[in-house]
Amino acid sequence: METTSRSYSRHMEDEYEKFIRRMNPPRVVIDNESCKNATIIQVDSANKHGILLEVVQVLTDLNFIVTKAYISSDGGWFMDVFNVTDPEGNKITDEEILDYIQKVLGSETSFTNSVKSVGVTSSTDCTVIELIGTDRPGLLSEVCAVLTHLKCNVLNAEVWTHNTRAAFIVHVTDDELGLAVTDTDRLAVIKQMLCNVLKGSNKSREAKTVVSHGAVHTERRLHQMMVEDRDYERNSNDDELGESQRPDVNVVNWYDKDCSVVTVRCKDRPKLLFDTICTLTDLEYVVFHGHVDAEGPNAYQEYCIRHIDGSPVKSEAERQRVIQCIEAAIERRVSEGLKLELCTTDRIGLLSDVTRIFRENSLQVTRAEVATRGGKAVNTFYVRDASGYPVDSKIIDSIRKEIGQTILKVKLNPQDSSHSPQESPTRFLFSGLFKSKSFCNFRLIRSYS
Repeated sequence: METTSRSYSRHMEDEYEKFIRRMNPPRVVIDNESCKNATIIQVDSANKHGILLEVVQVLTDLNFIVTKAYISSDGGWFMDVFNVTDPEGNKITDEEILDYIQKVLGSETSFTNSVKSVGVTSSTDCTVIELIGTDRPGLLSEVCAVLTHLKCNVLNAEVWTHNTRAAFIVHVTDDELGLAVTDTDRLAVIKQMLCNVLKGSNKSREAKTVVSHGAVHTERRLHQMMVEDRDYERNSNDDELGESQRPDVNVVNWYDKDCSVVTVRCKDRPKLLFDTICTLTDLEYVVFHGHVDAEGPNAYQEYCIRHIDGSPVKSEAERQRVIQCIEAAIERRVSEGLKLELCTTDRIGLLSDVTRIFRENSLQVTRAEVATRGGKAVNTFYVRDASGYPVDSKIIDSIRKEIGQTILKVKLNPQDSSHSPQESPTRFLFSGLFKSKSFCNFRLIRSYS
């Protein structure tokens, strides 16, 4: 009887939240006049857990660069202001894109449905394969070779490596039918063979292969996979980025407000905001105030958070886990190595051939983004020498000759470039709360002890 009562109560709470959102649909204001250097997007809505991540996810999937953000979601209302540009640093002026933002974020129906589909690959069109295991030189090549051998065509894939671990999400089809692989016996063989590749010679760490046909937001799922794999746990002798390059993440408790304050200082890069908000959301924290400033080569982020149960960070162990998880989320997408872009007509086995050539020339792939668009393969690889030395330019020249000079190009890693400082007229929005001072400068906040 008590269980039934709790279930009914939860159902009524859900229905009440839906009613409130219907009565107060999201409002989106896009302003291209107030700021000289950025488009200002303001989103007002009834509040719910995860709404901040959903909005950030939409902006990220449109490849917007967030130079500033102001977050306020205390109580039942949510208000966010974002200063955004395109990847080249220009305002967003394309009317179709602006209309799309209004459509996706500006109504309750569109918001709840469209947000879940942006950047999400799904369903009966392809089979989604999730892989995680110990990283090693040539691993991507071996995975691609197995898939080609099993007559699977790779449509899209994303590969991250961090702290000796590698995570893959691969979308494949049957190479003859062009449809999802659904035969259970064949799927079992695919899982077993890929699991054998991932295990390699390392028996001390688990390797995992999961096959599904459901919708998945690739980047969020990669974060979740690596957290589940505990890649954030670092051995005392591990120093992959070096102490000076590691993100500066801190968590302190603001006792008078019964919340915790998270601060992040690190080198700026695309999608940094998504990575930190995604991590806090999946750790089940609510951001109810925040400030992001990335107008320059470095980024500063500051968030007031509580756990979804309303409590601040309760222990030193919990504080350390939050710090480690945010550090790992930032580091996973730091693109160590030389950036190579491949663009050519897609064909069965192309990815297997390209990654084999990398392996034969002692190049290790640290991150990869593989996409198929209109019959074209558009792939990005970050590579480094498997021995740890800088990549020899002669090796790259040799690889380009083998693959095709016009097909494979060397690109400047955008993380090596800097952005020029910009002024924003939206700073006044929360001036009483943020101004030039940090929460951590207030005497009301003490370090956790």
